[in-house]
Amino acid sequence: MPVKFAIIKERKNPPDRRVVFSPEKSQEVIQQFPDAQIIVESSSIRVFPDSTYRESGIEVTEDVSDCDVMIGVKEVPISALIPNKKYFFFSHTIKKQPYNRNLLKAILEKNIELYDHETIVDESGHRLIGFGRFAGLVGAYNGFRALGKRDGLFDLPKVEHLADFDAVKAELDKIKLPNIKIVLTGRGKVAYGAKEILDHMQIPEISIEDFLSKPFNQAVFCFIDVMDYNKRKDGQPGDKRAFFRDPSGYKSDFMRFAKVSDMLITGHFYGDGAPFFFTREDAKQPDFKINLVADISCDIDGPVACTIRPSTIANPFYGYDPKSEMEVAFDAPGAITVMAVDNLPCELPKDASEGFGEMFMEHLIPAFFNGDKDGVLERALITKGGKLTQRFNYLQEYVNETSVL
Repeated sequence: MPVKFAIIKERKNPPDRRVVFSPEKSQEVIQQFPDAQIIVESSSIRVFPDSTYRESGIEVTEDVSDCDVMIGVKEVPISALIPNKKYFFFSHTIKKQPYNRNLLKAILEKNIELYDHETIVDESGHRLIGFGRFAGLVGAYNGFRALGKRDGLFDLPKVEHLADFDAVKAELDKIKLPNIKIVLTGRGKVAYGAKEILDHMQIPEISIEDFLSKPFNQAVFCFIDVMDYNKRKDGQPGDKRAFFRDPSGYKSDFMRFAKVSDMLITGHFYGDGAPFFFTREDAKQPDFKINLVADISCDIDGPVACTIRPSTIANPFYGYDPKSEMEVAFDAPGAITVMAVDNLPCELPKDASEGFGEMFMEHLIPAFFNGDKDGVLERALITKGGKLTQRFNYLQEYVNETSVL
């Protein structure tokens, strides 16, 4: 059965130049799936201009209301939602975010079938698509940019001023790092994206034992996972799966890294109830050594105490004074320099779009034409027939609340 997909215009401010399908990937979809049609809603901000879609043989129009499936990146404003359609975008509602409660209500009222990119998972619950790798790439680069700027060592340009990831790597090739110790957290796409940067810069990866106990005469990094920076309160050996099920019996063991590290790059996922990496009190200790944090995970007032607010692409760095617990200049004496941009992939829109489209085509498009044999659409569906689906019933109370915004 034919399906008409619309690549919708991004309408959220600040503007997001990313798109799910590039012109090349759009053409690939319709070649591979003869029953698929792709229409592009005209946009002046998209990283790929309308003309490049037309040159690829893809129709561009001002009106996509006759399409079946609307595919975007960021939240769609309520006024732009078309009733009775299928929508794919990051809705930022599944964690009960108060600022998007009215959006979810409107989606229900307009009888829209909502699929959130975050809810597209395999049978084990692992996410199949996302921009995590690109957040990691840009976040790590921005961390080194902050270091160079703060200490007057080198001057890396902003990623948004570079053409693509190849240009990012070319800029990194020009700099020389001082003798610093870097700790990188996580094991997902974000962390491995950041690791790509460290590996490209040929920074040696050091074992935990050596990192904690030995001095080095060059920049080195240590790649740590959840059981490396948390330990059981009763002293028994930790278990990763048990920790994810219930972290209440654990406490942070991160201070052993904080005492020997100069720079922290966060690529971890932080679950509710898990121990903080370090608290504001920890950061006051004389032996707390970290003075630069590239907080890609960006949990505000959470596990990384110096991340007190998100920063922006326009102004990516700020300082945190451990003594006063206040924000100061990013290069203020004694401050921890913080990079906490919460929309990092926007800085690399071309590469991020191409990577995202690759995943979307692999995991989502076939499901429309094979009867959803792997259940990927069924698992991802949040709303149908004006109601929440069973999997997302936990949002009912959130929907019923009166919005304070």
